[in-house]
Amino acid sequence: MQRFSGILEGLRRSRPRVSAVDVEAVEAALRARIAHPSERAAQRQARFVFDAGRAGAWTVDIDEGVVTLERGRGARPTATVFSDPATLAAVLHGRLAGVQAFLEGRLLLRGNIAVTLELDDLLRPAERDPRSPRCHRVMAADVESFYLEAGRRGAPPVVLLHGLGATSSSFLPVLWDLARDHHVIAVDLPGFGESDKPLRRLRPAYLARWMVAFLDAVALPSANLVGNSMGGRVALEVGLRTPDRVNRLVLLAPSMAWRRYRAAAGLVQVLRPELGDLRLLETLLPELAAVPLPVLHRLIVRFVRSLFAHPSRVPVPAMNAAADEFVRIFATARGRIAFFHAAREIYLESPHGTHGFWDRLTGLRPPALFIFGDKDWLVPRAFLRHVRQALPSATCETFHDCGHIPQFEFPERTSARIRAFFASRDSSKP
Repeated sequence: MQRFSGILEGLRRSRPRVSAVDVEAVEAALRARIAHPSERAAQRQARFVFDAGRAGAWTVDIDEGVVTLERGRGARPTATVFSDPATLAAVLHGRLAGVQAFLEGRLLLRGNIAVTLELDDLLRPAERDPRSPRCHRVMAADVESFYLEAGRRGAPPVVLLHGLGATSSSFLPVLWDLARDHHVIAVDLPGFGESDKPLRRLRPAYLARWMVAFLDAVALPSANLVGNSMGGRVALEVGLRTPDRVNRLVLLAPSMAWRRYRAAAGLVQVLRPELGDLRLLETLLPELAAVPLPVLHRLIVRFVRSLFAHPSRVPVPAMNAAADEFVRIFATARGRIAFFHAAREIYLESPHGTHGFWDRLTGLRPPALFIFGDKDWLVPRAFLRHVRQALPSATCETFHDCGHIPQFEFPERTSARIRAFFASRDSSKP
């Protein structure tokens, strides 16, 4: 938190003196936005604080269709947006996409990231970049499912699947790049983010069935699937069970069944030693719920940093935003149960036998690209050798000096490699 505050203070000190024109530009942009609430705003309650540093701050309240604007920083905001006045005014008018400003470090977010991404759907801007994600909810397999959609419908479809404890926003760099010429959807898997959290075992088989139902719900006969970590495992399961629904697979450090170390060494590092028996976790949820959230936030930031070979490559505000999302969802009972259920399934998956992962992997039909980081402690690159043995036709690569989340540590390289694989002849569907 001190590092985040220091960044904000540095930004404020580095800004030139603010004029009355700057203040008027932000306020005019806000008044234009609140004048056009959508029908969706009638179903939302949220408080946004827009902090323009020396230019001041404004609070926008949305209360079931009634939208108000006040000067100053309102208490207990749903989300806070920090930026300089010129950037903030450009984003509010729609001349600059908020996602682009966030990825470039010109705009910082704290609080509920999902509802901030939904702002353009609640209070429509005058202009909107087609790459800017639109937020939707759809029923799939009896689960109200949240997803981001960007790009042009009718373009080649790509569905992005996040990892354990993450949300659709963990794929924002790839979404922003691919949306130039693809129809991109980034989902919140059941149990995570803004999607429903069913009280059931979140096995790959269940999540794959949900994925097929989701494709039906959004009217996609088939799609390219890109998954990171747990999302990679879900993508593989869809490819194994319903290959006709998958054009190509890109697996970024996918979680896969441990062949030898059934203690799941990487996962155990996340948990305290006494929590190694995951059957105990549900009985310990009340105790875990008692952990003060500021302390939990610091622990999550520390853990997220460990997922990168060089954390300095990823802006601290982005890590804080990711931690905000995790803490917000983990603060709910269903969010905690879903997290531990999904972790348990990763921990216990059988490597061999009739239903074993590695024996089934040999039957994967869709073309697949596997990318591992050589500094990934959670999913070691030793899996690469086993993938090559099971799938000689698959494309397997290692990103040098990379950790577990290549789409944020090396966003340009990751997006370029995905594009090249989609375009290659070897990746054409048989």
